[in-house]
Amino acid sequence: MLEARELSVRRGGRLTLSGVTLRLEPGRAVALCGANGAGKSTLLEALCGGLRPDSGGAFLDGADLSRADALQLALRRAVLEQSPRLASALTGRELAELGLWAAAPPPVEARRILHWALEAAGATELAERPANHLSGGERARAHLARVFAQIRAGRERLGPQAGGRWLLLDEPTAPLDLARQIDLMAALRALAAEGVGVVAALHDLNLAAAFADHVVLLAEGRLLAEGPPREVFTEALLTRAYGAPIHVAEGEGGRLRVAPDFARIRAVA
Repeated sequence: MLEARELSVRRGGRLTLSGVTLRLEPGRAVALCGANGAGKSTLLEALCGGLRPDSGGAFLDGADLSRADALQLALRRAVLEQSPRLASALTGRELAELGLWAAAPPPVEARRILHWALEAAGATELAERPANHLSGGERARAHLARVFAQIRAGRERLGPQAGGRWLLLDEPTAPLDLARQIDLMAALRALAAEGVGVVAALHDLNLAAAFADHVVLLAEGRLLAEGPPREVFTEALLTRAYGAPIHVAEGEGGRLRVAPDFARIRAVA
């Protein structure tokens, strides 16, 4: 169980999160949504153990994440930041290999995990290319391979008795083209089906509606709503969260379709 309990964080004199309480279960795909500045990145940082909140806390299976052992935490969860640092001298394969440092699998197992991670991230053809020669989208896929390798290696090192695994991603689709976004969503769904808890901050509400089992909607640092996409992605809640008229309709196959309500926007203008 990954939890936030009355979590509040203040940065630069501003309350970026205020009293957020959540309980997330592994094996589900969760989308964090909200306007810029709503607190998505701060909440992700707290849930991965990257910051000490001003009040309340974030907990993994009851243990305070801000006090967790770094090595043990690396075996249980992997994090893809919004703008991960790039070591330009590394190849795509070497970048992906960084995900193995905590588990340190034996060579044969490491090669197997890396092969799987590169394929799952759509980065196999990037393996021998220098990272500084990759496009933004290609670098993103190499970093995805890194966190995929970390998740798989941690599971095999600790075994199922150690509890759920978690993958936390901050706007992972932003550098990717449409086809790669769809591939990524499929890969994340596959990980969730294996029991990994996937938590991703997403701006594309249509992708979130198609991908997520559970949506967390933030507004001005507060939890506005949470639940299945159909319950959270209502015109009233989204209009309140984004400060603009939003239209929600049911598309082909019962999928939700979310778009600006241009008729109401023109009427206001």
